[in-house]
Amino acid sequence: MTKSIVLEKAVKFALRIVKLSRYLSEEKSEYVLSKQVLLSGTHIAKFIKDATNAESKQIFSGDMQMALKKASETEFWLLILHEAEYLDDKAYNSINEDCVELIKMLTTTVKTSKENV
Repeated sequence: MTKSIVLEKAVKFALRIVKLSRYLSEEKSEYVLSKQVLLSGTHIAKFIKDATNAESKQIFSGDMQMALKKASETEFWLLILHEAEYLDDKAYNSINEDCVELIKMLTTTVKTSKENV
């Protein structure tokens, strides 16, 4: 099986999101937004993993589109957490930078996969 850079980055990002969710729950007593960002942030890697095992180009493209959708959703939740002052500028900028990188990679992958379907 070939190595997937986007999957590796998504898994590392998912682990950061898990730690963020734990921090929000334990340190900030924030439970609703922490669950939202946990779900969307970990589902990015889940959909990319599904895409790597896709049975067709159409399924691959659909799974990657869902991963992109979840990445965009995660970017939104991170913004809300920052604006609500659960994340300071440094923490927000660091994790959001990783999220934006995933969005760029997924956008390219989705565009390419649509052209090849």
